[in-house]
Amino acid sequence: MPLRTVNDAKIPLLQIQYSMKSLQLQLVVLFIGAGIFFSSCSDGEPCDGNCPTGFICENDKCVVDPSYNPCAGVVCGPDEQCVNGKCEEIVFGEVVVSGEIAENTKWTADNIYILASKVYLKEGVTLTIEPGTVIKGREGTGSLATALIIPRGAKINATGTAEKPIIFTSTLDNVRPGQKAGNSLSEYDFGKWGGLIVLGKAPISATNGDTETQIEGIPGDQTYGKYGGSDAADNSGILKYVSIRHGGALIGDGNEINGLTLGGVGNSTTIENIEIIGNLDDGLEIFGGTVNVKNLAVGFVGDDALDVDQNYAGTVDNFYIIHGSDNTDEGLELDGPEGTTYKDGLFTIKNGTIIAVDQILTSGADLKAKCQGTLENIAFKGYKKGKHLGVRAAFTTTSGCAEKTDAFTYLRDGRLIIKNCQILDDVTPADVMRVYTDSGATDATAQKDCLNAVSASYETIVDNLFSNNGNKVLTNPTVGADKTVFNAWTYLSTKNKLQ
Repeated sequence: MPLRTVNDAKIPLLQIQYSMKSLQLQLVVLFIGAGIFFSSCSDGEPCDGNCPTGFICENDKCVVDPSYNPCAGVVCGPDEQCVNGKCEEIVFGEVVVSGEIAENTKWTADNIYILASKVYLKEGVTLTIEPGTVIKGREGTGSLATALIIPRGAKINATGTAEKPIIFTSTLDNVRPGQKAGNSLSEYDFGKWGGLIVLGKAPISATNGDTETQIEGIPGDQTYGKYGGSDAADNSGILKYVSIRHGGALIGDGNEINGLTLGGVGNSTTIENIEIIGNLDDGLEIFGGTVNVKNLAVGFVGDDALDVDQNYAGTVDNFYIIHGSDNTDEGLELDGPEGTTYKDGLFTIKNGTIIAVDQILTSGADLKAKCQGTLENIAFKGYKKGKHLGVRAAFTTTSGCAEKTDAFTYLRDGRLIIKNCQILDDVTPADVMRVYTDSGATDATAQKDCLNAVSASYETIVDNLFSNNGNKVLTNPTVGADKTVFNAWTYLSTKNKLQ
């Protein structure tokens, strides 16, 4: 019998041939059996009571189980998703956008949109942004600063949800759709792109009696930067569950873009559940208009958290402000009309909490320049003596310190009202509010001398106004923001910054 060597062992050739035939026979039987099994258990075939995973037996036939979820119980990583029972990396497309958007457009949550320049809508165009969409601006300053601009006559429909907020941020931020926050930037990373600007046709009180003007940050020869008009009910669209982060790019000497800018926006516009984090300039600045803002959270900005100008005549209801950098300016900076037109409107700012951290020396609220309206149910915490509320007074220094109309005048006369506010610091009521003059005035020294001459009577008025309007110094607040509305969807909540 011939022999064949296998791994140095000598085995009879006949034995090897027999073994191979036996193996072939076994494989044939195995494949036939498997074919019978699978053919009998496929969709619509007899099942004899047995069906593979994902099928059920009905009337002796295997049919697809409509309730079967192959991803049930499968846990994937933060950058993965379950597909047919297996974890696969999530791949998002990137869409680079620049210049004018000339037709109705929809941005979807399966892409990340990159702003490569100032992006603006053509008049009459609507930009729709799906819940969960992430928009990122590239770095750049001056003419290269990136921003999204909604001009007069155009609309934005950015309607996120608590489960799927819409996020505007920097390309340096590694946050992805489906996440509430990334980990590559902190709340102190300012000015990494521009911001979001919405402009409308509602009344404003600009300088020189102008009823329309150019928004800061947009060159005067660009008509898409105009705002203001006479339509109080103007509609610029919807912003809901929108978080704006790491903006405020420098556009000129000492001039940065706000996180969210509203210029002449009308009260048919919906602005609700808005968060602004880590902006170099103001968080939200409102130039005139009548728009109402509900549920606003602003944290860790380099200038004012909420700034109103040009006789804003709407309502900001339920706001939460936290200061966290030592160059932050004011919690609230409130101005009145700048010109002679549309100067009778009054704002209402109510149900807010303003917290200072890191021993910030700036003030909770600065009421200036004919500021007029109502502050109500606001809690202040973390400020030093005299830094909670500042009210500006002005004098005609060349004629015996005659008083000029300013915020203090309106406070005394009832056009500026502060009521039911609470101070949560170790101070007395006399320490809460201060009267001051404009340190930037050309006659600042003379202004200060005038204030000193009447300071006793002014402080008495301040004390009486504060104590008689339900304002209190307390340990435990009974007024302020309902911060629960910011749970789950905001950067502040995700990073445990809500206090």
